[in-house]
Amino acid sequence: MSLFNTIFGSRSATSENVEVLEVEAFKKAVHMNKVQLVDVRTHREFKGGHIARARNIDYYTGESFYNEFEKMDKTKPLYLYCRTGNRSNKAAHQLAARGFEKVYDLKGGIVRWK
Repeated sequence: MSLFNTIFGSRSATSENVEVLEVEAFKKAVHMNKVQLVDVRTHREFKGGHIARARNIDYYTGESFYNEFEKMDKTKPLYLYCRTGNRSNKAAHQLAARGFEKVYDLKGGIVRWK
């Protein structure tokens, strides 16, 4: 197993840093708390409505997407969401692999938030 992890990378190492939260738990965590909250949808989607105090960093912007996260504190929890949870879940695992200690993903995305 160790050789497998060396060759292909350990998915479990980043998976333990990512937690998918139900809407109520996510709301409780971000409501009235100063957290790193990021909407990974496109700018157009973001303009159509977003969670209060969320910052928009478009998942589809390639390397500049990761560059924006380099400016953030990797030791503080990071809360992500998108439309349905697909992009944010991918982003959560990628960001955990890039050193974020704890990443929370909104289950079902903003569609379930409303």
